[in-house]
Amino acid sequence: AEGKEEGRRYAFLGDGETLVLTLWQQAEQPYGPDRAGLHHLALEADSIDRVRQYEEALRAYGADFAHEGVVAHREGAGSGGIFFHDPDGTRLEISVPSGAQGAPAPSGTAPTCGFF
Repeated sequence: AEGKEEGRRYAFLGDGETLVLTLWQQAEQPYGPDRAGLHHLALEADSIDRVRQYEEALRAYGADFAHEGVVAHREGAGSGGIFFHDPDGTRLEISVPSGAQGAPAPSGTAPTCGFF
């Protein structure tokens, strides 16, 4: 899928059944060489239990989390996961397409990933 609306440009890439990569335009200018050019990287886990295992391991390593525990991608969504930062400040996500029903949505109806 592709979004061409100004200020909301994106491309969803997949194999027809599984989303493999999403690209979002986030900047009008090129990124500066003195900072990371990646804003957000999301990885998909096979279950919500696996996401919680990753969360436990990351907490043991002292990772900086953006939200407390598993959160929904938006209010009422079944998809969701954990959001944390790498040492460069890039927001990382490990999520599942379903299994997070009932998890809080920290941004209400706005996407938890921080876009739009």
